[in-house]
Amino acid sequence: MLTRLAFRINTQLERFFPEQRLFLKSDAGTHFLRLRPATQAIAATVAALAVSWTIVATALIMMNTIGAGSGREQSMRRQSMFEERLTLLSADREARAKEAILAQDRFNAALEEVSKMQEMLLASEDRRRELETGIEVIQNTLRRTIKERDEARGEVSRLALALNQQSGVATDMGRIRDTVDTLDYLTTALGATARDRDAKETETEKARADLAALESEKRALELKHDAIFAKLEEAVTVSMEPLDKMFRSAGLDPDDLIAQVRKGYSGQGGPLSPITVSTSGMVLTADEQRANAVLKELEEMNLYRMAAFKVPLGMPVKSAVRFTSGFGGRSDPLGRGYRMHEGQDLAGDYGAPIYATADGVVTYAGWENGYGRLVKIQHAFGIETRYGHMSQIRVEVGQRVSRGDRIGDMGNSGRSTGTHLHYEVRISGGAVNPMKFIKAASDVF
Repeated sequence: MLTRLAFRINTQLERFFPEQRLFLKSDAGTHFLRLRPATQAIAATVAALAVSWTIVATALIMMNTIGAGSGREQSMRRQSMFEERLTLLSADREARAKEAILAQDRFNAALEEVSKMQEMLLASEDRRRELETGIEVIQNTLRRTIKERDEARGEVSRLALALNQQSGVATDMGRIRDTVDTLDYLTTALGATARDRDAKETETEKARADLAALESEKRALELKHDAIFAKLEEAVTVSMEPLDKMFRSAGLDPDDLIAQVRKGYSGQGGPLSPITVSTSGMVLTADEQRANAVLKELEEMNLYRMAAFKVPLGMPVKSAVRFTSGFGGRSDPLGRGYRMHEGQDLAGDYGAPIYATADGVVTYAGWENGYGRLVKIQHAFGIETRYGHMSQIRVEVGQRVSRGDRIGDMGNSGRSTGTHLHYEVRISGGAVNPMKFIKAASDVF
């Protein structure tokens, strides 16, 4: 049966593959090998398959080479875009730093102007007191002069009476001479007194005019002081309201944060030492009280700024991302039922930079089940952030990081269905919704 089947196959194939004989000559004699049509067909098929496999393998290698080249170009383009973005962010940060320096300079200039006006006000107050003292001296002198004039008149009358008593019966001519002498003396004394009085009155009027000018100048300075203080108070209030709103939106008590920052920076002579206006032990004036209030509010604003850098506010990724899965219960993406999701998933490009959202210390940097490559950062106020599924970790345990420092790259490690960042915020060990912190900073940073 098999022989007949082989014969039929060879007969059918003989039209395409005629039977061939391969002669082999040796010293012992001549031999030949007969190549049947089926054998030739099998050999041709094997050869065709080998050639086809070679062509396909070559094509795959070329496609991989071309794809690798395209991937490198894309990677270079992404790297160029990241560098441009970092350059823009650096320029923006420098611009904000310059704005802060300019604002500080403007405040110092305003404070210096307030100090100058305070000195001018004190000087005008001293001049007013001197003028009041001068007017009082002039009035006392005028009273003393009038009293001396009255005493001179009484002395003249007394002398005239004594002369009449000594001369007995005076003649009419003697009385006339005495009267003329007396009138001359009184006229001279009264004229000198009147001139002295007029001079004193002139000085008094001039002193009153100077006093009125000083009082007008004092009122103008007080109005200018009020305007400057009003602008400073308004600026401080406008600056502190967004920060206070930001902390409250994130579920944090601003008063507790400020108290903890003040406690942590309580060294004498440190950057947060209280600033007051010296009054040399005297009672504070209204302007000095307002100045102290403004300086206290500026200190509060500085504490707010320091607290903001210690709280994880804002986005951990600066490139384009998509919010794929939020905080709370969800169906497990790998089909393991309904479970709690304790963070926020941000899907983006593979290798996208990941940044620290606040100042802190790295407490974990390595592989952890479920998270893959994971970084944990401990911040102030008992707050911790976690960054999972990274493709690369760029920090070490114990390293101090600042807001905006790059800590790793986005990836797909661990229990993940695609490239994304799993971002968590924990307070005292308990997970909270990270979107509260991300949205809280949208109007400030």
